[in-house]
Amino acid sequence: MADPKKAPVTQADAEAAVRTLIEWAGDDPEREGLLETPKRVAKAYKELFGGYNVEPREYLERTFEEVGGYDELVVLKDIRVVSFCEHHMLPFLGKAHVGYLPSNRVVGISKLARVVNGFARRLQIQEKLTAEIAGAIQDILKPKGVGVVLVSEHSCMTMRGVNAPGTRLTTSSLLGVVRDDPRTRQEFFDLVRNSAD
Repeated sequence: MADPKKAPVTQADAEAAVRTLIEWAGDDPEREGLLETPKRVAKAYKELFGGYNVEPREYLERTFEEVGGYDELVVLKDIRVVSFCEHHMLPFLGKAHVGYLPSNRVVGISKLARVVNGFARRLQIQEKLTAEIAGAIQDILKPKGVGVVLVSEHSCMTMRGVNAPGTRLTTSSLLGVVRDDPRTRQEFFDLVRNSAD
């Protein structure tokens, strides 16, 4: 969270920082091909870190109680995840699979994707991101249980450091009956298994 007493960072500040990085990397920020790069990078970062400008939990506040007696798992698979490792500011990309067992209300499925994107578009570690998504659904919808599985490839590991392309990290957060009831847990994992492989 930014310090409220400190003056906000401006677009010009962000562009100056990018110019400094270009020069630090060994290139000339005044070179023709790089003249507009600081502006483009600042614009891209504003979009990529848009999660700081939203409260993802608010997406879950509008629910529907007319469910016609539906009392089985609701699972949305293959939600694209674009996030940035908070240690290296390099992207990690993957898919989230989100499910919940409603108690007496459901939420529009697009809202589940918005919650994932809202939390993902911040500097993150995948473990925290997985827990944040599950916690928000549990806190706001009050379902009988929640399951979140996130599978992604981290470029901080595949492009540098250990240089291990193709490796993927899988994290999960299970709450309520999805964690405590073996049959419900197994059903959740069976429903996401094909996408998580």
